[in-house]
Amino acid sequence: MTGSDVSPSFRLVYAPGVMPGKWVRVWNERLPGVPLTLTQVPAAETGGLLLAGDADAGLVRLPVDRTVLSAIPLYTEQTVVVVPKDHLVTAVDEVSPEDLADEIVLHPLDDVLAWETLPGRPALERPATTADAVELVAAGIGVLVVPLSLARLHHRKDLTHRPLKDAPESGVALAWPEAATTDLVEDFIGIVRGRTVNSTRGRTQPRPSAQEKQEKPGRADKGGVGRRQAAGGPAGRGRRKGTGGTPKNPRRGKPRRGS
Repeated sequence: MTGSDVSPSFRLVYAPGVMPGKWVRVWNERLPGVPLTLTQVPAAETGGLLLAGDADAGLVRLPVDRTVLSAIPLYTEQTVVVVPKDHLVTAVDEVSPEDLADEIVLHPLDDVLAWETLPGRPALERPATTADAVELVAAGIGVLVVPLSLARLHHRKDLTHRPLKDAPESGVALAWPEAATTDLVEDFIGIVRGRTVNSTRGRTQPRPSAQEKQEKPGRADKGGVGRRQAAGGPAGRGRRKGTGGTPKNPRRGKPRRGS
């Protein structure tokens, strides 16, 4: 099988918490013949998979290496603190880092927030994953600060969350290798940016063939015959010369008085 015999496909990786569903639905509507493969990977691994050619594009968490990857920022997430439902901070609508001064704040190894100084008191050990940290919060070991989407991803009935102000935030972007901007990547960029199918900023649409041009009615068909029919009936039967009226109802003048 040669390379030209291989059906095109589009491989998209995405970080945990990022929800690509709405864009995938649009893709399937516009390009039903091009399968889109979704793979969720840890946030820290998305860039490596793109550079290795194991994916065409990725929904990644910023920052990324802009020297080798192109990226379009999409949105920035709110940062929240995850606590047990009976925790004291649930009495307020918004939490400040100072409110966590006496708390053990868990810092998982896969944390996606760029902290300069983590609030609260550190745990003896860092949990391996955010999922592990959520289990520790449920056990009453400490609290966890994450982007809102990760709090929702790891939702538990015995836990809740509150917005944390003055905290770093996580940005999400569409990224792809700078040297591999393919037509399918351009298609996905257009979908993510909300372009319509007929947008001139998308991929160039194919020009109509000679046969399509011949089948398309010309201006003469729309204007010439139509106007003649509107004015005097079927084409070729216009007004009679010199009568001043239509062929069937010539205009008659009024008789002069005294005649």
